[in-house]
Amino acid sequence: MVDAFAGRRQFLAGLLATGFMPKPSWADAGSPSFLAAAAKPDGSYVLCGISADLQVRFALPLPDRGHAAAAHPTRPEAVAFARRPGTFAIVIDCAQGIERAVLSAPAGRHFYGHGAFSADGSLLFTTENNYEAGEGRIGVWDTRQGYKRVDEWASGGVGPHDIKRLPGTERLVVANGGIDTHPDSGRTKLNIATMQPSLTYIENGRVVQDVALGEAWRKNSIRHLAVASDGSVAFGMQWQGGDVAPALVGVHHPVKGLRILDAPSDDVRRMQGYVGSVAFSNDGARIAVTSPRGGVMQVYDTKASRFSHNIAEPDVCGVAAMGHGFAMSSGQGSIKHIDDRTPYTTRHTNLQWDNHLVPVVDASV
Repeated sequence: MVDAFAGRRQFLAGLLATGFMPKPSWADAGSPSFLAAAAKPDGSYVLCGISADLQVRFALPLPDRGHAAAAHPTRPEAVAFARRPGTFAIVIDCAQGIERAVLSAPAGRHFYGHGAFSADGSLLFTTENNYEAGEGRIGVWDTRQGYKRVDEWASGGVGPHDIKRLPGTERLVVANGGIDTHPDSGRTKLNIATMQPSLTYIENGRVVQDVALGEAWRKNSIRHLAVASDGSVAFGMQWQGGDVAPALVGVHHPVKGLRILDAPSDDVRRMQGYVGSVAFSNDGARIAVTSPRGGVMQVYDTKASRFSHNIAEPDVCGVAAMGHGFAMSSGQGSIKHIDDRTPYTTRHTNLQWDNHLVPVVDASV
């Protein structure tokens, strides 16, 4: 936990006093592999760093419930986002355990709980709702100026939730869920009859590709994203229609196009219309999606474009690639490494893990 790094911080302070200070890296924060928000038994909230052996390396306080985070690519810094419709995001120095900045959504905006950095970490991009206009926005924040807001772009749709940067590029992909909400109505969905989910690709503030699902899929809200090294984008959906969703998982490639992944209706039903997180395996051959409502993680074969198998886990939501398999976390406190269909490592904590496991990739090493 945080106190375990007191000695490390004292050591760094000593180096600073001598005038020699190495550039801090994620190793100075305990070399976490993942970030995750959680609730403690006393009802307070924290952002945690989780190591490759699934140990909690730090737990830093948050003012309210968190959703996801963004890990800076070159220094041990994280931006923790409030659960939507939140209006704050906290910039945390994870090595020193201190707050560096607070991002506040401009008037008439709220965050959707996700963000992504540019390749060099100089810019942060946040998904936002212009709720009076019912339009999605991407906030642009300059990290070199203390996370000063310097621009905002149209997301190309309504209700932008997740955002990722395609590997090796500065192109962003945005999950426009298509659902209009307003703080005056809480989390009430205001436009189900007319919603239009989409994926948009944005570069230098301009939408360069817009991918709609089509009329038959119009009530499948695109919520969460994962990207593979070849530029493929996996997306998990949340069904807003009646009966059983036709499917809940898809893949898009900017050149190869759109594929909806096939699954037996009983397995789709088991997800209860809700994908909470999605991840590619490290080799890109599989996609894992989770449903806390259904208490299940499902794995899809990307080559066959279809469902492979279920892994039951109560209140599971967070998922990320790990080794040959996946790491997953649950609201009941467990963190597991799943290799194929077998739990390889399991840790039990007294924390209630929130929705996402965010990979930490240190580009400075």
